[in-house]
Amino acid sequence: MSTSDKDIKTILETTRTIALIGASSKPERPAHRVMKFLMAQGYDVYPVNPGLAGTELLGREVYQTLSDIPVKIDMVDIFRNPDSVGPIVEEAIKKPVKTVWMQLGVINEAAASAARAAGLQVVMDHCPAIEIPRLGLKKT
Repeated sequence: MSTSDKDIKTILETTRTIALIGASSKPERPAHRVMKFLMAQGYDVYPVNPGLAGTELLGREVYQTLSDIPVKIDMVDIFRNPDSVGPIVEEAIKKPVKTVWMQLGVINEAAASAARAAGLQVVMDHCPAIEIPRLGLKKT
């Protein structure tokens, strides 16, 4: 099930806090570039990467898991292999968050169905760093 442009626009306009799962300290990685872009757009981004937990990335503390983030999260942006998405979605449902966003190439229908069944919005196989300018939502 694809998400309409109208729904994507609403999600991006109402989201304030984002947990970026699979955050990277390597500037050449898409996860790093997208985190930097989202921060420049005014979003409050919380990087999640167990291997970098306790360090800082782009001036933000890196968390081991989504559950470790001490604030309410609106959206989980997932930069992980599609096979790894299920447990992340389970954690997102428990946290709870409003939206599960799976990055380009990240497609997991079972996880998407579970998230929708729990009342979460789901975007799959899209990138907010592409959608924001495409939909004319640039904040800066």
